[in-house]
Amino acid sequence: MIRIMLSTRLGERRMTQSELARATGIRSQTINEMYHDFSDRVNLDDLDLICEALDCTLSDLLIYEPNEVRRVKEVRRIPKTVSNNRKK
Repeated sequence: MIRIMLSTRLGERRMTQSELARATGIRSQTINEMYHDFSDRVNLDDLDLICEALDCTLSDLLIYEPNEVRRVKEVRRIPKTVSNNRKK
């Protein structure tokens, strides 16, 4: 699962959701959904603005935590068709 760490980053900066909304032009409701980690989808431009405003990187804002139950059942592997040792 992908987690949005906006509440942590705002706390570190001693910045409110309203201040971030004003600084970035992102709707307060959108900021609030990210803050509480309720967002299902996130606009890449919004993430760019937030990273700029908070002087952080995307990896400071988003983290990956493995799911308790795998949701992907099978991944098709692409077979190696050409060997490095093979000569023509």
